[in-house]
Amino acid sequence: MLWERTTSLSSKDNNNSYGEGVKLLPFLTLIKFYKMKNKVQHKDMVFILNSQTTPLSFMLNSRNTKANPLFYWDEDKGINRPLRYAKNQKTPFEDDQDGNAILEPIIFEDGALVAPKTNPVLQEFLLHHPGFGTTYSLLDNEKDAAVEVENINMQADALIEAKSLELETLLSIARVQLGMNTDKFSVAEIRRDVMMFAKNYPSDFLEAVSDPELSVNDIVARAFNDGILRFRNGNKDVYMNLPGNKTKLMTLPIGSDHIDSVTSLLKSDDGLPTLKLIEDNLTE
Repeated sequence: MLWERTTSLSSKDNNNSYGEGVKLLPFLTLIKFYKMKNKVQHKDMVFILNSQTTPLSFMLNSRNTKANPLFYWDEDKGINRPLRYAKNQKTPFEDDQDGNAILEPIIFEDGALVAPKTNPVLQEFLLHHPGFGTTYSLLDNEKDAAVEVENINMQADALIEAKSLELETLLSIARVQLGMNTDKFSVAEIRRDVMMFAKNYPSDFLEAVSDPELSVNDIVARAFNDGILRFRNGNKDVYMNLPGNKTKLMTLPIGSDHIDSVTSLLKSDDGLPTLKLIEDNLTE
């Protein structure tokens, strides 16, 4: 605390105006307290390679050369500054180093490199290296744990939502997202598969449940299941398949989802009559 309460001092004994029983700590004590509160906490850093396959050893470019330029853009100075790692220097910037730099290789072993707190130059070099974030990243256990907690919470929300889905929405999700022909499965089997979808892909599930186009997507999915809509020409075109109506509905854009594409068409002003026609012919 920045003050002490005493019983022997009063406002008469003391020239300060903080009232009876309050004695301010000496100025130097306050400075010491401030430094303690704002002391930088140095710690070891662990850097890991971003590649899927981890080599036994990987040597990182550690100095700027003509063959392998190594610069850091200094926003404050507005210049590119050459980088060079030398353990006996106080900075990783070559323009701030003296002429006695002792160069050392930087090697990742089994995809990882520990930069100890006792080597701040190495830490600063790795954080300013252009390969940071692309070739390698800083292992942040606290951040990783926070992301994991967020994912667990999302998964829990998705499972709770899936468990409480009304039958109509449950069937819609099964048809639209899982491509199931719900006439061939029991409700228990459908709910199980939807809950597995929610567990494995919670973000996609929650987005699908809240999608305002879910009902139209479901109509389209049911139309394909019931044979009202059919693919032709190698699944490139969608045709109506009703008695007396075999007209071409659309050509699917390359790489598009057929449910989404047909839904967009049917929701347009020109497509609304066809949407009504499809609805009228769906089996109950």
